[in-house]
Amino acid sequence: MKKLPMWLQMIISMTLAVIVGLIFVAFNINEGNWLYSFFSFISNAFIRLINMLVIPLVVTSLIIGIAGLKDPMKLGSIGWKTIVYFLSTTFCAALIGLILVNLFHPGNGFTIPSNIKAPTSNKPTPLSDIFLNMIPTNPIKALTQTSILQIIFFSVLSGIAMVFIGEKAKPVYNFFEACFEIVMKITTWIMTLAPYGIFALIVKTIADNGTTIFAPLTKYMFVVLLGFLLHLCIVLFPLIKTFGKMSPLTFIRGVFPAWLTAFSTASSSATLPISLRSVEHNLSVSNRISSFVLPLGATINMDGTALYEGVAALFIAQAYDIHLNLSAQIMILLTASLAAIGAAGIPGAGLITMVLVLNAVNLPIEGISLILAVDRILDMFRTSINVLGDCTGTVVIARGEGEITEQMRRFTLLSKKS
Repeated sequence: MKKLPMWLQMIISMTLAVIVGLIFVAFNINEGNWLYSFFSFISNAFIRLINMLVIPLVVTSLIIGIAGLKDPMKLGSIGWKTIVYFLSTTFCAALIGLILVNLFHPGNGFTIPSNIKAPTSNKPTPLSDIFLNMIPTNPIKALTQTSILQIIFFSVLSGIAMVFIGEKAKPVYNFFEACFEIVMKITTWIMTLAPYGIFALIVKTIADNGTTIFAPLTKYMFVVLLGFLLHLCIVLFPLIKTFGKMSPLTFIRGVFPAWLTAFSTASSSATLPISLRSVEHNLSVSNRISSFVLPLGATINMDGTALYEGVAALFIAQAYDIHLNLSAQIMILLTASLAAIGAAGIPGAGLITMVLVLNAVNLPIEGISLILAVDRILDMFRTSINVLGDCTGTVVIARGEGEITEQMRRFTLLSKKS
């Protein structure tokens, strides 16, 4: 295995994991069985190793990414391009979802189970509070409580301050640069364990969910997955080809380790170390761009989540036979796009912000229980789209700023020849 490239190791790992997972389902090997417990331990250990790096990586990469720009004008240029990209692609994703759910009507004729129960935590967070909570009252407390938005806010502010201070801030910049290199070295070590960790994660996921839960929600899942595929093909790939000046195949090969990690962990934040490594090492994007765009994108750029929430809201309306007019659907489109920004980069975060979308158009909150059975599986897919959207934005912005090196052009030529 060690002699194979990492992307091929991961494909082999994922294929074998699906086979083993189906064997677990066939022989009813689940919680309580020693074999299941072993795979659970391996998968949990792998996720903890990755999560261990998230906070130090977000802080160091954002600070050196912003401070390394040195020129305030360049910082402003990259900043507005990043925000415009995030908002545009998230809106497009939500729009694709609403168009598809209106075409296929997956909720029509859906039988609502009699024993349906509402989730326990239904109280939504107003959008104003989401943005207000980005400002930390105590940065150290934000670090210890893993408040990602607050950490990003303070790190961005610190990096901007270092740009304006200039040479006097050089010792601080050198310190954070050294810390970043240490974290990336640990990431390299952990990446050698990725095929085994991903194998255990997928086996456990299949063993937990089985296959019988999918039948009643097949049409709903089809619409969501088709939306993800269309967003990839008609939004992200054209952006890569037109503005990133890169073949989509080259791009996918370069970010494949990040995509597979996102798919198996269902966490944009946990995938961040792998995303940074993939775009820098495989696609030769400069660290100045990747360390600014990717940490920000892992928190506020959620294309897959926005698409999923739009489809899910309209599916619930159709299942309850509630007609939503055009203005209500526009409200879903806007709310899903904004709520996705406030979704944490952790597994299942989309369900929490889903409450905000349903409340915006007075849909029953208990409708979330209709989709809970397949949420974990769809979460894996929507997280992978989130991460691909982040990586696409990184390449597009890097190309626009001239921050993709000559090595990248050689990599592209070699890919075409192979």
